[in-house]
Amino acid sequence: MTLKWQCICVDSADPRGLGAWWAELIGWRLTYDTDDEVVLEPPEGSPQDGVSPDILFLKVPEGKTVKNRLHLDLRPDDQAAEVARAEALGAVRVDVGQSETASWVVMADPEGNEFCILQALRPEETQAA
Repeated sequence: MTLKWQCICVDSADPRGLGAWWAELIGWRLTYDTDDEVVLEPPEGSPQDGVSPDILFLKVPEGKTVKNRLHLDLRPDDQAAEVARAEALGAVRVDVGQSETASWVVMADPEGNEFCILQALRPEETQAA
């Protein structure tokens, strides 16, 4: 197979603003920046560099109106701390039908795009990785 996963595209009213927000949240670097497109890549030299798909924010005229069909799941070392940090950056918790006992927290970025902050892996789960 010759296909390689290059990027995840996110429609946005303000690619620069949303790209900067996500860069702050996940600690990635901005590597391309125009009025219509912003690209985030993993930190240079990190284990994800050259492996994880880029995130491409694209300017679109319409706003978000319904639940995302695709979203990011983020795995923290400390779920409560990262949820609080995301909220401090402007994320909000949202209900997309998850149960009250879900092990993840569903949130939305400043433009309403949903993402999840998962629970931290237990020590025995990290040894298998």
